[in-house]
Amino acid sequence: DLDAKQGQSTSGFANQQSSGEVIFQQCNVTNPKSVKDVFKTTVEKFGTVDILVNAVGWDKLQYFTDTETNFWDKIIEINFKGVLNCTFEALKIMNPKGSGAIVSISSDASKQGEPREAVYGAMKAGVNSFMKTIAKESGRYGVRCNTVCPGVTIPRESIEVGDNSMWKDIDSMFTQEQLAKISKTLPLKKIGQPEDIANAVLFLASNKVAGHVTGQVLSVSGGYSMV
Repeated sequence: DLDAKQGQSTSGFANQQSSGEVIFQQCNVTNPKSVKDVFKTTVEKFGTVDILVNAVGWDKLQYFTDTETNFWDKIIEINFKGVLNCTFEALKIMNPKGSGAIVSISSDASKQGEPREAVYGAMKAGVNSFMKTIAKESGRYGVRCNTVCPGVTIPRESIEVGDNSMWKDIDSMFTQEQLAKISKTLPLKKIGQPEDIANAVLFLASNKVAGHVTGQVLSVSGGYSMV
């Protein structure tokens, strides 16, 4: 994460829950050198990289005609090039050792064409296609690549997100009234929670339970994308 305060808080919480060791590294995924440094430190600390989760994303809801080119660039850099940078470094490690799992977080906006998410949805569609291609290219090395597409997913508390997050204020993207309307349109009649996404990522990252799954784009959205 760029946000060292939130990163330290998260790693501290994870260490309380885990029997292993969790460390935080500050990283800008849009900067290839920053990404390279993180992978170098990780290998020095833990010996290798078994799993990569491309979880960085950012957006601001605006109609396309209200945006400017610098906004497009930011969306492209974070949501697409960040995935390219991290995946590139991970494959340098995974392909030679003959194993690994990569899970990228996309969005159901990549499938539906959501208003006010034109560039974001396009980049997430790019992630879907990119991951399928990498699954085909690196499958021969035993590397599995899959994608998770969340729908609307809301943090339970503001403490769960950092100061730089698009979710800094719980109501920053949707009002409670809007969320209630959204939930009524979903087959499961409820808004997603972070653990819904985490559990899907855990499944796809596990060789034990998903060892024969690759190149898939899994919606975790309460049924949104089938409506």
